[in-house]
Amino acid sequence: MEFKHKSVLLEETLEALSVKPNGIYLDGTAGGAGHSSEIAKHLKDGLLVALDRDPDAVAVATERLKAYPAKVINAKFSTADAVLEELGIKEVDGILLDLGVSSYQLDNGDRGFSYHKDAPLDMRMSKSGITASDIVNTFSEQELADIFRRFGEEKFALRIASKIVQVRSTNKINSTLELAELISSAVPAAARRDGHPARKCFQALRIAVNGELDELSAALDKCFNLLAKNGVLAIITFHSLEDRMVKQKFKEYCTGCTCPPDFPICVCGNTPKGRLLTRKPIEPTAQELEENPRSRSAKLRVIIKN
Repeated sequence: MEFKHKSVLLEETLEALSVKPNGIYLDGTAGGAGHSSEIAKHLKDGLLVALDRDPDAVAVATERLKAYPAKVINAKFSTADAVLEELGIKEVDGILLDLGVSSYQLDNGDRGFSYHKDAPLDMRMSKSGITASDIVNTFSEQELADIFRRFGEEKFALRIASKIVQVRSTNKINSTLELAELISSAVPAAARRDGHPARKCFQALRIAVNGELDELSAALDKCFNLLAKNGVLAIITFHSLEDRMVKQKFKEYCTGCTCPPDFPICVCGNTPKGRLLTRKPIEPTAQELEENPRSRSAKLRVIIKN
């Protein structure tokens, strides 16, 4: 299957990064090299380092970036500091993290990310480690409910978890459509009219399988610290859990004095480490939403290092 992925907020991201021909840039989520290719096109004496944990994405990005000054590496973006150190790079001019799952991963039935296609319950971005099937068939009812509630903000989490445990007691749950139908049967009829009833649970399982929030949490400080003065960190999120984490961390970077309000003078000596490009996140235009409905929940937040 061809690796197709329509890059979200492409023009807005390029404008935010303001790529310098001799700059060094990191794309922590290369995917199909959509953003990476556009960044690399602006480079002359510079370098793009493109990372991805998905070996399929690495193979595709390597081919699509071979004509440009770029290095493609199979690695998680939370290891960006170690990767750059190995390359002898101390700081970069810009970093992009385009979070979430790619269109290729959703559309490739073998990967098990989609509740619209019948496939084994996999959902591993790296093709290694624990699968969604392992979680669905072995975790306790309470553990499943916690995952659905925490990572999917699913209000019927306990009902769904209970149904899963009931069904798997006689038959292992093997496929995506089997799980999607089970989830649908577990929620009230009214809830089935508010989008696909499996959407939140599939998101939650994907996040749990890939440790996505832990990955983001581990990466934020590392990425910000890798920036040169006036370097840019641009992050595209696709759900509220990611966006909240990025928003709070960016706010922390932009906060100066943290002394109590009643202190007559500052004794902490803290000064803002960065400044926001815009106070509100950048969202897709009406035209992009029409051309790419999958961009509907995307938010781009950008911070510049002082």
